[in-house]
Amino acid sequence: MCGFVGYVHGSTAWNHQTVIEGMMNRIIHRGPDSGGVYSDDKVTLGFRRLSIIDLSDNGKQPMYSEDGNLILVFNGEIFNFQELREDLKQKGYHFHSKTDSEVLIYGYKEYGYDFVKQLRGMFAFAIWDKLNDTMFIARDGFGIKPLYYTTNTTDGSLLFGSEIKAFLSHPAFIKEVNHDALRPYLTLQYSSMDETFFKGVYKLKPAHYMVLKGNDIHTVEYWDKKFHAENGTLESYVEEVKAVMADSVRAHKISDVKTGAFLSGGVDSSLVTALMKPEKSFSVGFSEYEKMFNETNQAADLSKILGIENVRKYISPEEAFKALPTIQYHMDEPQSNPSSVPLYFLAELAKKDVTVVLSGEGADEIFGGYSWYEPSKKMDSYEKIPYGLRRGVSKLAHKLPKNTLTNFLVKGGQKVEERFIGQAIVWDEEEAVDILKPEYKNGPTIRSITKPIYAQVKDADDVTKMQYLDLNLWMPGDILLKADKMSMAHSLELRVPFLDKEVMELAKRIPSDYRVNEIDTKYVLRRAAADVLPEEWAKRPKLGFPTPIRHWLREEGFYNEVRKAFSSDYAAEFFDTKKLVQILDDNYTKKLDYGRQIWTAYIFLVWYKRFFIDETALDATAFVA
Repeated sequence: MCGFVGYVHGSTAWNHQTVIEGMMNRIIHRGPDSGGVYSDDKVTLGFRRLSIIDLSDNGKQPMYSEDGNLILVFNGEIFNFQELREDLKQKGYHFHSKTDSEVLIYGYKEYGYDFVKQLRGMFAFAIWDKLNDTMFIARDGFGIKPLYYTTNTTDGSLLFGSEIKAFLSHPAFIKEVNHDALRPYLTLQYSSMDETFFKGVYKLKPAHYMVLKGNDIHTVEYWDKKFHAENGTLESYVEEVKAVMADSVRAHKISDVKTGAFLSGGVDSSLVTALMKPEKSFSVGFSEYEKMFNETNQAADLSKILGIENVRKYISPEEAFKALPTIQYHMDEPQSNPSSVPLYFLAELAKKDVTVVLSGEGADEIFGGYSWYEPSKKMDSYEKIPYGLRRGVSKLAHKLPKNTLTNFLVKGGQKVEERFIGQAIVWDEEEAVDILKPEYKNGPTIRSITKPIYAQVKDADDVTKMQYLDLNLWMPGDILLKADKMSMAHSLELRVPFLDKEVMELAKRIPSDYRVNEIDTKYVLRRAAADVLPEEWAKRPKLGFPTPIRHWLREEGFYNEVRKAFSSDYAAEFFDTKKLVQILDDNYTKKLDYGRQIWTAYIFLVWYKRFFIDETALDATAFVA
């Protein structure tokens, strides 16, 4: 796990060595072990290394082909690199290291752009092809590793890299807030568009590569996560899941440094830990709220059963609030998923003992683990009424005051594409627009963001449609973003065995009623886990990563801290602060339960202050995280 940054030169003749070193310093947390630079008259590349495989100097980057014409910077791990290496050796290529990085160079040389289709792993990389005057940039199929790019510069430079903050140290970068990003963020809690909260800065989509040649830039999708269910017995799929997960965990364990596992009380991380059997597992909970927000006891119990050591930490509310500016700095964009807070401290805890951890992200999206996917008996009964009638009732109910009944009637007359926008629904869209200042009301609607994704699976069943939306929107935008950024904030490599190419190819074939049914969510996975885990863990319902933000916001000290931010001059740039403060007050006095909405608005302001007001804190030579 590492970090890189680079740029194609614009019209200004900068001191490229000085510029790239400043950019690299911004991401030193991603690679504290060493750094390297390549620069010629057209491009400059910078790399920060966290040594994982082949700890010798042979693994340093930028890495060069034997003839010096291909230059690579690479973040991630290729888990099938050994097989690919043997294939390339048989074709006459000579390797000078034991790294997975070198495989990318000669794989590209032998197979061209399509080589990316052979890769099994988590990755973002760039290859500068000097002979063909081409920059080839690629990102893994799930979006596990981040990759950003922009041409929003004063001199036409094109910048790209692992984290947006690196761009801040390029003298030509134009730092502006993207006015369109705030509206959908308030509803979804994360940056949901290709364009980020920094105007003109884009994410390269998962499963895409980009080719830059002269003034021509084009992107290509090389893999898709569409389900195509095949007939098969439940028992056969259970056996396949067991086999593919054991193989994935085996591949994800490969490392030349110490490894461990994140462990909650849920089935996903429990299965990974049981298959991995590391020396140590790591868990966190919240002090003062142990009974409500604490799975560490279950994690400790399972660790004892498995014969491994469980390392635990309790987070105080004061610690959590103090860390928020640093957390949002590392996120690059505002992200208000409350679980980011414990994840930050969990990574900090694990880094004291290991350099690599395995975790359970991705199982819910692939195998159907969210309660949203579950069939509702009440809704099933209601849907026996003709759709036309339900549609009319839905339109009438939409005009009535919102309550449990009207919400049910509204959803009962909607298709899944209308009622399901993903796992997080924070601010209602109408409420979000109402709270925003006019210049921030015109961002895209949630429907305009979800519609193109749904259009790709228009003939699928409802469960598959919801999973596909989450795989392409929620997972890369929220789950994987925080997993990467919170672990790398502490120079810790986080690996996700569920998000493996071979696991996904199997999941694509599993019928939806084996994934989710009236018995349980993640049904086939739980059946597979039952042969590896004690029954209590295999059947345990999903809890997520519970965080007591609702309680914090009703404590006087934290309430006052948020109120100060909501009343600030910079908050008035974006929000109707009178309405925002009133909502905060009503939540504090328990007239409303708007904890998540308040938290999401507050986190945006924390992010904005960190990046656009506290400039001295962002000086690359002074910042230490």
